[in-house]
Amino acid sequence: MEEKINTSSGKDEYAEKPEEVLEESELKELEEMKKEVEKKVNGTDKESYRNMSRAEREKKAQQDAISSWEPKTKLGQEVKDGKIKSIDEILDSKRKILEAEIVDSLIEVKSELSSIGQSKGKFGGGKRRAWRQTQRKTKEGNVPSFSTLAIVGDENGHIGIGSGKAKETLPARDKAIRKAKLNLMKIKRACAGFDCSCSELHSIPFKITGKCGSVKVTLIPAPQGTGLVVGRELRKILKLAGIKDVYSRTSGRKRTTFNLVKSCIDALKKTNVEAEK
Repeated sequence: MEEKINTSSGKDEYAEKPEEVLEESELKELEEMKKEVEKKVNGTDKESYRNMSRAEREKKAQQDAISSWEPKTKLGQEVKDGKIKSIDEILDSKRKILEAEIVDSLIEVKSELSSIGQSKGKFGGGKRRAWRQTQRKTKEGNVPSFSTLAIVGDENGHIGIGSGKAKETLPARDKAIRKAKLNLMKIKRACAGFDCSCSELHSIPFKITGKCGSVKVTLIPAPQGTGLVVGRELRKILKLAGIKDVYSRTSGRKRTTFNLVKSCIDALKKTNVEAEK
């Protein structure tokens, strides 16, 4: 046991020393250093992230995903290494896309959700919405699930659709967008209006019809300035495909949005096949 030695002042030698008090300037410097360290650790400034819009946040998250992407296929490795610089090289050679990051790294993709569901309302009439809810009956009770239909495109002749289903809405949306990117296809655009002779790619090359279930959609070339004379859901597809002027004629059970969207995609696909011939 160590013995305590009393000094001449009568104070204990091992008594605690008073803590040093920092000045305000030093405290500010320490706070700034902490903020800089947090920025380096997190990679982004929290205040600037809060000021970002929703589109900017999604774009930044997409860039981070591409930078941290590790390809698992040969095609993905070629895109990552820079050997393939255009999405048309992949689509023209009919190579299968198995990774959504391939599309993200080659083109700037925009996405839309089709209104395939309906919210609850009086007398069965609610507003249309992007989520279609279904329920599975079990002994424990009802198990709900959500499905959605996503449309992606770059407004420059590339379009794709995909459906996703999950127990919650956001995972279903992510699944649908990923499948739509994997189903990306190239379409043919031209100026084929009967009273238009410009050189811009604003319409389809000829009249074409697509079918899915009982729904038939016929797309007809239109002169420049006509606009998209189609329904609301078809307008989303044609806008993302880069078509600005077109007439349309539909028949069948048009309220079935799944079949309506698929018949429009079938028409655009036939246009591409006929153009290759």
